[in-house]
Amino acid sequence: MDSHLKARIAATAAIAIGAALVSAPAFTQGSNTPVARYTLDAGTISGMGAMGQGGGVSAAMAMMRGQGGGRAHELVLRLGSTRSPTGSPAATHTLPSGARFGPTLPLVTPQQEGRSGEYSPQTPKGRLLLYWGCGERAGPGQPVVIDFAKVASGQVPPGLYAQPLAVAEEWRVQQSNSRTYGDWPNGTEARPVPANASLLGAHKVSGNYTPDINFTLDTDFMAPIALRSEALASGAYAMNWNPVPDATGYYAWAFSAKTTRGGEVAEMVWWASSASQAFGGPMWDWLSPAAVARLITARTVMAPSQTQCTVPAEVKQAGGEVTMASLYAYGPERNFAYPPRPANAKTPWNPEWIARARFRSMTMAMLGMDMGAMGAGDDATAAQTREAPASGKPKCKKGLAGMAQRAAGLCE
Repeated sequence: MDSHLKARIAATAAIAIGAALVSAPAFTQGSNTPVARYTLDAGTISGMGAMGQGGGVSAAMAMMRGQGGGRAHELVLRLGSTRSPTGSPAATHTLPSGARFGPTLPLVTPQQEGRSGEYSPQTPKGRLLLYWGCGERAGPGQPVVIDFAKVASGQVPPGLYAQPLAVAEEWRVQQSNSRTYGDWPNGTEARPVPANASLLGAHKVSGNYTPDINFTLDTDFMAPIALRSEALASGAYAMNWNPVPDATGYYAWAFSAKTTRGGEVAEMVWWASSASQAFGGPMWDWLSPAAVARLITARTVMAPSQTQCTVPAEVKQAGGEVTMASLYAYGPERNFAYPPRPANAKTPWNPEWIARARFRSMTMAMLGMDMGAMGAGDDATAAQTREAPASGKPKCKKGLAGMAQRAAGLCE
């Protein structure tokens, strides 16, 4: 998809629905607040999502063949401390040798930047149509229609996100709740994580505003997801995927947009696999197994035994040329502390530091599109192939489908 078009879609969606998305709660300071808190979030990315993470064109082509795509990895490190450094803040994360992209990663403290000028965003136009639930047909009360202009002026439809999410109060590290903060990747360094990287082994975090944090991981990056989809006669999309080892639950969402000739977003369609209205927010993040279990009970997240879901026909009928789908597999969690938490809950506990590692796997795909649809499967495509340039690739189709094909390196 064209980067400028993606930016317009993202900006419009953010203005229209950003305030309604639910965020994970911040850490609450208390009498036993540790000096340092550290989080390691590790992700496996497959399908078209792997292209921007180092998977390249081969990832997209493998995904189109139903092979799940080449895998790529993501790693997000956040350090928060109650201490102030002597001099400039400095901290590093030392990786085990199997990581293959170390030996250390700098945890950089973001610089506060002043505003260079005032920005007055234009009032968004168009509508957002919300659908949810697995099944060939959309359920009653769908779609919920949101007028961008009305939402931008504060007129949010009543009860849109009324159902409370079953995400427990879980601490997270942010610059806003830390005296000194550092993260990776950052503006100084953001090297790609190799596809063959491993996190197994000893890790150490050290710096001039944190006590040394040492922990050993016995859990590694999760396996990739191979997402397949088939267009049904009803107009629905049947999706299925491989069971991912260690997955605690699954959550899927799909998105498409209709644009004007000028490239402006006229209407967007957003679907989620949850049985009720539960969009974005924590489901786009790393979730603890306990939170996932509660979300499964609330029918917001699919159980780990479920490996298929059908996107209703109305989503395709209302959407644009291309429907992009994402699927998340939430994984295990490991917790560390010094000194360790006492076995007796009544025993006072004042840890010097706490650390947490979470894992997930996710994939992205164009629903209903495979290599046959992008090869010489029909007369129109065969004609394009006959007009192929010297590289041997067919010419790209017009519109969003062509943009998506070009992004995947399947045409020119």
